[in-house]
Formats: sequence, structure tokens, C-alpha cells
Amino acid sequence: GQGVDEPLSATGFRQADAAGLFLSSMKFTHVFSSDLLRAKQTAATILGKNKFCKDLEIKYDVRLRERKYGVAEGKPLAELKAMAKAAGEQCPSFTPSGGETLDEVRERARHFFEFLCRLVVELEQTEQGTCGAASRKSGRSEEQFVFPWTSHCSEAELGSDNDGASKTLDANILVVSHGAYMRNWIGYFVSDLNCTLPTNLTKSQLSSVSPNTGVSHFIIKLENGNLLKPEITCICLNQDSHL
Repeated sequence: GQGVDEPLSATGFRQADAAGLFLSSMKFTHVFSSDLLRAKQTAATILGKNKFCKDLEIKYDVRLRERKYGVAEGKPLAELKAMAKAAGEQCPSFTPSGGETLDEVRERARHFFEFLCRLVVELEQTEQGTCGAASRKSGRSEEQFVFPWTSHCSEAELGSDNDGASKTLDANILVVSHGAYMRNWIGYFVSDLNCTLPTNLTKSQLSSVSPNTGVSHFIIKLENGNLLKPEITCICLNQDSHL
């Protein structure tokens, strides 16, 4: 939850190191993190392993915090499950007293995602006005798009500009958050925005909470800067091969 702001354990730092090595060849344009200490330390560790953007500023955002669990925070998961059972409900839909509902968490995720889309569109518009999209495209370094999971996706999915028109925006954003929050965000992508999922993904995998430092990769396309109809493709979900 949010109320117990503990640092990473020794295991947590090892996992963050592993995630950093896994993502070390990715050149990120933006990094956002929850402002809770465990996420901040994870984000800093990942950037510290990066070949291209160690000095990139990490922006901390309260909208990326873990779900608030109210009276259940700081207690074992078994107690949360017992509270849910006593109320005739089941986790994760159960909301402890003082906690956030799933709808409230999803609204936070929606608000932050729309903020990211506006940010990237405004950045693109600014850069087009200063140097033109063509010169930006021609100067793009291939090394900034070295995906560690290229076996999962085609060249087209990785944002190639086959149509000659600059329709895919150049942003590569790292978001560091928390398990229950990200599960709700992914649910928003799937149910509200019709995200395309990998064909081999099972329902149980879709509804499960990511392991610590699990990596999910989404490609977001905003055709002609249209914020209302993002095209979202999930390349991988909760990948933990680096652990």
C-alpha cells in the first residue's frame, strides 16, 4: 500500500539490478516513478545500469502510487483475505476501510496515461516547429531502440516508419510503479482502450500481479496526434526472465 513507505530489501536491490541490466540498452526519453521509496530506489537502480541515460531526470508522481489499502496496510496478506471473507467478498475486489476501490485506482491510471499522451504530443509539436520531423527522424540513433525482447515482436511493431509519414511519435518512456496499481492500469488498457494482447497470453496471466521488477512493454500509437484513440499493442506482460 501507501502508508508503509519501506525501502527495498537486499533482494529488492538485486532484482532492480537485474532489471537494470536487462534494460541497459534502452535509451529512454522520459522516466516516471511512484514517489514511494521502493519505487524510487528501483527507478534509480535501473537508470544507474543504463548505457545511454544515467543522468536522465526521474519525475516522481503520486498518481503512480500503489493502491491504498486503508486499515489493511502494514498487515500480512492473510489478514486482508480474512477481512474480505468476513465481508462476503474476495480479493482483489474487496476494499478495506479507508482504502481505494478498484475504480478509483483505475481512474488514477487513466489520468496518468492521458497525461503521458498529452506530454508526448506536445513534445512532438514543439520539435516539429523547431527543426522539422524529417531531420529528427534521419538523426535518430538505432541504438536507442535496442529491445531486449525483439523475439517477441516484428520490425513493424517496433515503430518502423514504413509509410513515410511521421505518424509514430518518438518517445520511449519508463514507468516504475507497483503490482496492484499496474494490474488495474493494464485492465484499463484492455477493457477501455482495446489493447491488443500477445496471442499466447492466458486469462490468469492477464489478471495476475507482476513479480517484483517484472517488465511489461506496450507500444502506443497516436495517429496524427489523436489523443482520443490510442492504438495500444502489448508486446510482453510481467516478463521476469531477467530474474
